[in-house]
Amino acid sequence: MVYVYIFVMAFVTYLLRVIPLTVFRKKIENQFLCSFLYYVPYACLTALTIPAIFSSTASVISAAAGLVTAVILGFWNKGLFTVAASACVVVFLTERLLGL
Repeated sequence: MVYVYIFVMAFVTYLLRVIPLTVFRKKIENQFLCSFLYYVPYACLTALTIPAIFSSTASVISAAAGLVTAVILGFWNKGLFTVAASACVVVFLTERLLGL
């Protein structure tokens, strides 16, 4: 019975990926729809990342400090490694200062 569930899930996933490719063959020219679809990956990534940031540390304060650090360094166009390492160091130091 488990194999039937796996097959149905695989089939539904396949359909969700194939139907848009077969239905929308022409380039989408609607400006609103194009701009909406352009920002969908950023919105999904944000919706997945923000809760994980605040639930992965011992304190909301240290999570907020790391998030602010990452956002500031990201706006300054620093590299991914620099942003991630700096945010981790700030979280570590903040939790040490708070005594957690």
